[in-house]
Amino acid sequence: MSNYIPTPAYYDRMPIDISFVFENEKPAGKHGFLKCDGDDARFEDGTLGKFWGVMFNGGANFQTHEYSEKVARRIAMTGCNIVRLHQLDAEWCMPNIYQLHPGPSPKDTRHFSDECMDRLDYLIYCLKKEGIYLSIDMLTYRKFKLGDGVKFANKLGDAARFYGMFDPYMIELQKETATNIWNHYNPYTKLCYKDDPAFAFCVACNENDLIYDVSQRKNYFRIPYYDDMFRAQMKEWLAENNIEYDADNCDLFSKDDVMMQYKLYKTEQFYDTLIGHMRKLGVKIPIVGSNWSHGNLTVVAGRKSDFTDAHRYVFDWHWSEKEKTAFNKAITDGESMLGAMAHVKLNKKPAFFTEWDVVWPNSYRALGAPYFAAVSCLQNWTGMTIHTYSYGSFLERIDVLGKESVSDTVGGTAYREGIFSIWNDPAKFGLFYHSALMVRRGDVKPAKKLVGVKMTDITKNTVTPYNALIETHRLCTLCDGVPEDDVDEIIYDYDRPKREDPKKIVSDTGELWRDLKRSIGVVDTPMTKITYGFLGRGLPDSSRRPDMSINLNGMSVDCMTDFGVIALSSLSNDPIEKSDHMLLTTIGRARNTGAQFDGEKMIDVGHAPIVSEVIEADIKIKTDIKELAVWGVNSDGYYVGKLETEYEDGYMKFHVGNHFPAQYYLIMMD
Repeated sequence: MSNYIPTPAYYDRMPIDISFVFENEKPAGKHGFLKCDGDDARFEDGTLGKFWGVMFNGGANFQTHEYSEKVARRIAMTGCNIVRLHQLDAEWCMPNIYQLHPGPSPKDTRHFSDECMDRLDYLIYCLKKEGIYLSIDMLTYRKFKLGDGVKFANKLGDAARFYGMFDPYMIELQKETATNIWNHYNPYTKLCYKDDPAFAFCVACNENDLIYDVSQRKNYFRIPYYDDMFRAQMKEWLAENNIEYDADNCDLFSKDDVMMQYKLYKTEQFYDTLIGHMRKLGVKIPIVGSNWSHGNLTVVAGRKSDFTDAHRYVFDWHWSEKEKTAFNKAITDGESMLGAMAHVKLNKKPAFFTEWDVVWPNSYRALGAPYFAAVSCLQNWTGMTIHTYSYGSFLERIDVLGKESVSDTVGGTAYREGIFSIWNDPAKFGLFYHSALMVRRGDVKPAKKLVGVKMTDITKNTVTPYNALIETHRLCTLCDGVPEDDVDEIIYDYDRPKREDPKKIVSDTGELWRDLKRSIGVVDTPMTKITYGFLGRGLPDSSRRPDMSINLNGMSVDCMTDFGVIALSSLSNDPIEKSDHMLLTTIGRARNTGAQFDGEKMIDVGHAPIVSEVIEADIKIKTDIKELAVWGVNSDGYYVGKLETEYEDGYMKFHVGNHFPAQYYLIMMD
């Protein structure tokens, strides 16, 4: 029978602080501005930029000064070094960049609240001081108003999606906002935003493209005035290019070749306009036009961006105000689901991904952090931020998973009440220590071989070869205007690569492998070793078979719990075999006390405390140091007890789970 222990979270601290590993990286910006260097991002002094972090959504960006100091310190304790400032302009969330509290409604969206900007300034100052860089969005959920001079503004959806990419006036408003943000002077850093090297990335326009028919979304409508504008602009392009096409009567969301070529032209024009404007302002950091991919066309448009970006989630749920149904899916149960991320990676451009998640209440979400981080390293991506740390700043009063708001919806959307918040989730944020170490230190080496996937048709969405190869070799997309330099092998997007063993995926470095039959994965490097998935699936309670042990180089795990993650990282400059300071994390399922489901339908979210399933396992670690002790550490940061250990034939052996059970164990000199 499973044993669960309380694992509450505290908004102002973490159980363990690993920020000392990166002490020399403070403050953010010490290496100069981040620049693109082929597939990499490097600072002006040549230092390689690698990032692992979180997002702040909406009101989380406008916190009291006291709170900003605490949250910046807490995030630094996990080893994270970037925060994405997201949804600054979302009026459904309070505060936002226009107003601090609900009250007199702003007549336009062209002016910022002085109080809110002061809070944002101080948050940036606190994050910078802790060595945490910033990614910032220019347009996310801005609801244009009639007072802005925007026609039919009251009928437009968030960010005027689709229409805001070609209406000249709304584009001018976006340029005006970019001017106001980048020229803003921060009295705490004593720099304008554009002059502060703590900013690392910029998203010009979040989740917007011309491919997806936004009128299919809730609260979005087709507006004839703007549809006619689109057709008129298209007719000008057709005439300039001597193309016969019925622009007056065509389906605006047809995927025929002419329509797709025109939309590619308009997308690239939009990117050129916004990125070019920010360059004229003096913005020096990498900028991406957008991060929303609905097919090959938007991948090709990435040619105009400095880096490539996409969003990838592992979920399949129905989440409404009343009906809440979650789908449990384990990453280790099948082929990779990250091909869409590799798909947008163009050769000789860095990839930084601004959103990912394995969404609560998926019972197997603990697989997300180690898996995404390991694949990111193998692919030599620049990094990623999870969606999201939190939507608000009332975390001191939150004590359960999945419930960040007193209501069942925020802005009419149920998932904003807390389904994405990770700040108190031991199954996700609890593994960020190891993910940050892997990504920032480069514990997992990039794959040896670079495979270029040549695009054959911009009207399609081709990800199959990427899913097949993403855990084996580095991948990039090749299309018109993208160089083929340094590519070791070229395949086509209609190819269906096959493995020699269909049940085993192994990286060409040998550091990552997954066994699809057992539904387990392994990260095996000198500095970090992780086993994840159904580690003890099918094992009898009292008679474990020796052949079910998971063997790594210098470490073995024999797990009695059916599902979990067991992660070990050195906290010194030495590999595990020689390290005198290591962190071991064991985590699997986590839930609220009393949470109830009827199949996949949530009946009751549960109540405090948050509890985590105890992982029980025999662990052997190869080490040159005989005097190491293993201490369990609880959620309060207390040492709860020292485990019994044996040292034999160069291995330290111990059992976790039955005595002094904990999520974290510090291994250090006795």
